Amino acid sequence: MQAAWWERNGPAREVLELGEMPTPQPAPGEVLVRVMASGVNPSDVKSRIGRAPAFPRIIPHSDGAGVIAAVGPGVDPVRAGERVWLWNGQWQRAHGTAAEFIALPAAQAVPLPANTSFEAGACLGIPALTALHGLLTDGGIAGQAVLVQGGAGAVGHYAIQFARLLGARRIIATVSSAAKAEHARAAGADLALNYREDDVAARIRAVEPAGVERIIEVDVAGNAALDAAVLAHGGMIAVYGSNKPVAELAFMPNIARGIGWRFYIVYNLTAAERARSVATLNAWMEAGLMRHAVAETLPLSRIADAHEAVEQGRLIGNLVLRIGDA
Repeated sequence: MQAAWWERNGPAREVLELGEMPTPQPAPGEVLVRVMASGVNPSDVKSRIGRAPAFPRIIPHSDGAGVIAAVGPGVDPVRAGERVWLWNGQWQRAHGTAAEFIALPAAQAVPLPANTSFEAGACLGIPALTALHGLLTDGGIAGQAVLVQGGAGAVGHYAIQFARLLGARRIIATVSSAAKAEHARAAGADLALNYREDDVAARIRAVEPAGVERIIEVDVAGNAALDAAVLAHGGMIAVYGSNKPVAELAFMPNIARGIGWRFYIVYNLTAAERARSVATLNAWMEAGLMRHAVAETLPLSRIADAHEAVEQGRLIGNLVLRIGDA
């Protein structure tokens, strides 16, 4: 099979290779998926750049979508030929979705609704599940005002949509440009604030004097002070990212208003949390309620271009590699 891989840390064009590798075989409880699309996420780029490889050779990317080509012992044979989307493809494993085939536990291959493209399916494992869990955790957000930091990002775009579907009464997003503000509003944001130009705290307090009840946080190191300033008493900040390894939290503003911090990583959701989110996503897709922002689709041969685009933040939306022909 054709695959892309890296064996050492470094710039995309220096360490990413493309070539032939043996096609894996499904072990007991596994399925073999013919990958049609592979999602490229910031975590894939960060791993290549600075996380020492845990295996001699790594086929990157945790997200993808395709068709089950074969099943291993213990898996219902009827699943062969099923369209699926994948989660945790390369998490703690050597072989991810940047290849023509991947073998992985059957539970990690979720039926993909017929009305959803493979390219969209390759955006679900990290961006969509991250966004949804941040909104569902700790009692959910029905009737609440929600702030989505980085509302034009892959996670933020889904978070805005999902907050609307889950019954938020107001959705505010922060962005860095007029084009990104338009993108966030199109997803359902009531207010999109440019953090490079606006007094974000003042603008939020003008429409939500008591503060917002939930924040979906992409960069806790950069936004911790702002979060504490605009959160309502007893509100919750769901943190899935940080641009620095250390974040400082001011003690008094947080304790005085009973602010809650929920740190989470989508790879380590409990079985119950993941089942709830997966079922919710599939129900929304089947009902035609989700919009996917695939900004660009490239062939596997251009994986270095894809990694550079994600690393530099050039796109508004997800970047997907096309692996096979639907």
